[in-house]
Amino acid sequence: MMLLDKVLDPPSYGWTDRDGAFSKPTTKQLLREFLKRINIFQSKKNWLPLFSWARVLLLIPLLFLFIFNYFSVALLVAAFIYSMIIMGTHGTIWHHRYCTHKAYRFKNRFWRVLTQNLTISMIPEEIYAISHHVHHAKSDKPGDPYNANGGFLYCFLADVNHQPIAKDLSAEEYKQTVQLMAHTGVKANCYRKYQKWGSVVHPMRAISACLVNWLVWYGIFYLIGGHALACALFGAAAFWAIGVRTFNYEGHGKGKDKRKKGYDLNEKDMSINQLWPGFVAGEWHNNHHLYPSSARSGFLKHQVDLAWYYIKFLHFIGGVITYHDSKASFMKRYNGA
Repeated sequence: MMLLDKVLDPPSYGWTDRDGAFSKPTTKQLLREFLKRINIFQSKKNWLPLFSWARVLLLIPLLFLFIFNYFSVALLVAAFIYSMIIMGTHGTIWHHRYCTHKAYRFKNRFWRVLTQNLTISMIPEEIYAISHHVHHAKSDKPGDPYNANGGFLYCFLADVNHQPIAKDLSAEEYKQTVQLMAHTGVKANCYRKYQKWGSVVHPMRAISACLVNWLVWYGIFYLIGGHALACALFGAAAFWAIGVRTFNYEGHGKGKDKRKKGYDLNEKDMSINQLWPGFVAGEWHNNHHLYPSSARSGFLKHQVDLAWYYIKFLHFIGGVITYHDSKASFMKRYNGA
């Protein structure tokens, strides 16, 4: 069995039914699975899914402080830009194009750590990167961790219900899983600690790294604009972290074929190019599914790609030494489509 067929922890309702077709769970099943998988009293191996949502819940009070104590139009604009553009673009740069697809290479650790921490830390690399390999291998098919055919909640709760790694990997399978993230700089557990914690990363390392990131960014924002700016932007980060969980549902047509002929050129799945995610985060999703390892997915003139501009800038100043750019291949194959 291929690693990607078993690297993720299957939900209790399974990936397929008895006939091998996609198993679409009920809302009750999805919520029950969610509550079970964040229950660290049932198993300490549930720590990472809980941590993924705890980041959001811990910042919700700051969002309310911004709304009810510090609200102003200027801060609202700052929060909008930070959540929709800066956080979104960083997610594409770091989690998507680097952690998962290795679309470019940093010169050294300094540039990697800098890029990793360009924004408030909200998504564990392990939750995103490993499961995203499976998403590309099984897009819109059984086993896709955020299969849009499962409905909104299936995708929205995927980081808990479908994206954590399996807890029963063999030593060799775990070694292969670690290799999927070796370039990210995330220090991996040994196999014995994986068996204890059920994850690649150790909880103390993940929590410590997140706290340092939060303290540094809160301090920077406070020095610039006091508690008002800090609450506005940390609240915006929580808002983004909730919204981004809906992306793959929208980005794969909500389970329907919404591809536009001559524009959404990847025909292997239901991914679509959307203007808003494209403009604010460089996420031209159908293009990306055509060329997953490309550091650029905005291939056409109107397809603004802020993530690509950052990668290209780092290459210009020497922070990135190599990158994959599939625009020439795209234009050669599809420009006349």
